[in-house]
Amino acid sequence: MTMLPPPASPRRPFAPRSAASASASALAAVVMLLCVSPAPAQEASPEDLIARGAEIYRNQCAECHGDHGEGTELDYPYPLQGDKTIEGLSRYVDEEMPPGFEEEVVGEDAEAVARYVYDAFYSEIARARNAPARIELSRLTVGQYRNAVADLIGAFRPDPQPWGDERGLHAEYYNGRRARRDSRVIDRVDPQIDFDFGVGTPEPDNEAFDEPNRFTIRWEGSLVPPESGTYDIIVQTEHSIRVWVNTDDQPLIDGYVQSGDMTEHRGTLPLLAGRPYRLRVEFSKAIQGVNKEDEEQPEIPASIRLLWVRPRGVPEVIPSRHLSPGWAPEVFVSTAPFPPDDRSVGYERGTRISAAWEEATTEGAIEAASYVMEHLDELAGVKQDDPDRPAKLRDFASRFVERAFRRPLDDEQRALYLDRQFDASADPEEALKRVLLLTLKSPRFLYLEPDSTFDDYDVASRISFALWDSPPDDPLLQAAAEGRLRTREQVVEQARRMVGDLKTRAKLLEFFHLWLKVEDAPDLAKDPERFAEFSDAVIADLRTSLDLFLDEVAWGSDHADFRRLLLDEELFLNGRLAAFYGADLPPDSPFAKVADEDLGQRAGVLSHPYLLANFAYTSTSSPIHRGVFLARNVLGQRLRPPPVAVAPLAPDLHADLTTRERVTLQTSPTECMSCHGLINHLGFALEQYDAVGRYRSEENGKPIDATGQYRTRAGNDVSFDGARQLAEFLAASEEVHDAFVEQLFQHLVKQPVRAFGADTLASLRDDFAGLDYDIRDLLVAIVARTALVPRPDEVLASASP
Repeated sequence: MTMLPPPASPRRPFAPRSAASASASALAAVVMLLCVSPAPAQEASPEDLIARGAEIYRNQCAECHGDHGEGTELDYPYPLQGDKTIEGLSRYVDEEMPPGFEEEVVGEDAEAVARYVYDAFYSEIARARNAPARIELSRLTVGQYRNAVADLIGAFRPDPQPWGDERGLHAEYYNGRRARRDSRVIDRVDPQIDFDFGVGTPEPDNEAFDEPNRFTIRWEGSLVPPESGTYDIIVQTEHSIRVWVNTDDQPLIDGYVQSGDMTEHRGTLPLLAGRPYRLRVEFSKAIQGVNKEDEEQPEIPASIRLLWVRPRGVPEVIPSRHLSPGWAPEVFVSTAPFPPDDRSVGYERGTRISAAWEEATTEGAIEAASYVMEHLDELAGVKQDDPDRPAKLRDFASRFVERAFRRPLDDEQRALYLDRQFDASADPEEALKRVLLLTLKSPRFLYLEPDSTFDDYDVASRISFALWDSPPDDPLLQAAAEGRLRTREQVVEQARRMVGDLKTRAKLLEFFHLWLKVEDAPDLAKDPERFAEFSDAVIADLRTSLDLFLDEVAWGSDHADFRRLLLDEELFLNGRLAAFYGADLPPDSPFAKVADEDLGQRAGVLSHPYLLANFAYTSTSSPIHRGVFLARNVLGQRLRPPPVAVAPLAPDLHADLTTRERVTLQTSPTECMSCHGLINHLGFALEQYDAVGRYRSEENGKPIDATGQYRTRAGNDVSFDGARQLAEFLAASEEVHDAFVEQLFQHLVKQPVRAFGADTLASLRDDFAGLDYDIRDLLVAIVARTALVPRPDEVLASASP
């Protein structure tokens, strides 16, 4: 953690005393130091240095920083906490005293103060000792709730077919207007639905198509959305069309009878990431209106395109990578509106309970219970006329409650959630509805580990919610039932089985978006006079390009090497992006990895145009925004808010200056440089890329200066020139590894890392290095480290509902 000055004062950290008594304090301090801290005749032991540092701190530092480094309201309202080493902290104290006090705590005195501060309250170990973190009782987050309800109901349906390597949709082409087996001409897998047949047939040379104005196509399979949210499904065609998504009952789009010149049809539905949804498209080309077969038929063109609009996206043909010819069951997706989860500590967690959240869970319970009752015969596996229907409904209720609570029921729970409800009603369906509502509102469903016990079923939930944000599946529950989740090796076995699942992929992609600060699909609109071709379509392609790169690093090979995220030199480009960024690809080229000299030097995500455009203004780059991102998200620095809000210097008013020169001028005051001495130099290394991420070698007729420097926690100065050298430093930096591990840990576990032991972060970082920085193996290591650790007894005792 970089210690920064208080907002209202230009003084730097470790300010000895208030400005009003500066001169007197300085003189007194010198005398006191001479008396209290004479130069030792021999090298002092660490214990002696700490004792000496404590005395200096009490006399020189505590008035501004507080007796225990907690800060003071007027002088320095921030706690002295961070992640520098003793050597780095000592150097910082020695060199960063406020103006007028530069010589007061230097050399051995600075080392003594640093050792005392580090041991007493600055270091992570000290913070864990002084204010121990704990595993907090937490409810399901909004995403976990939607996944949990979907998988709870899905547990009573068949599993989808495996999401294999084959991409696209199963297609059957028929001669004529009816999809009959004896008229089927083509049976194949189409990568996507984007066809222009002209006035002919799908295969003009195939004589089985004997009427160019009459043929039918049926596509079937499933689609997997890359992120959760609301999707628009669009079909563009001149002919009869029907589309079913996530159901076989009511079509989402019904253009079976064309009306007028309408050629675009649209439907909207919510989808959850990480799971396949069944998809069926039926297309029929025919002459609209009265069919007069005795008259000569005109030549009629036919085309069809199946598109979607992702959340905050633009229309695009659904890519083959999101399609599979495999079957998938219907998925229940809750649409109950929830308040957002708390992110005040830097990651999403389920600790905030409010009237709005309670109301949302009630609405969600009613919605889910109604859905179950509407699909009861299918889910319970019982027919209306079955003489054993009451008993089978009761059995279904029992299995539903156990699945919701993620464990078998004890006698007390069975009496409350089942017996009492069925005994109170002569109508078994009415009793079942009461069971459903009671279950879905129960803390045993809505909270993680609500009991004062910790057993194999809690371990199973720890594993599944960490990797999937969803309840345990059948193999995991079976392992819990058989006592096979009691050792680290057993946990690792299950985690390795689960890590390749689509839900893990979705959760990891969500983490990458959060890590890179692009989770909300930011507005990247630019000055149309300077970047006229930087359209919404280009922006959407850039996000796809980034996602393809992240997916390729994480899942494209046997080794998901974290360092590739920072070091890879290739970009995923299609024809449109290649034209904009100057690469050599055909205009209609699909996405492909490109390494082109015209793209300039590239360094993984650091130089990806989507990120560079995000951390930029509408017309110019922004070394400050880029530097803040690198400091906070990549290096794990904790930056203070700026002392005052300062608008950037307008380029028009300083037309002769480069962006670097303007930023240097703007942040030159002393009160700025304690932060911007770090921020600016990191951002300057990316100045070879403009506001849309295009490479440049000069600005305003001046060569780009992309040099920068960084002082590590250990106090070592590192210099770099350009994104490539910066990336090489970052890829090898333990600070970066620490930051990545901690942020991924928080995203998976949704608890503070120190709650699992003061050495957890360092241990996981060492594991990460030992695993050759494999991201997938790190997922498993985090689960293995946390799944078997119970909450403290005092938390459990107060949490049991």
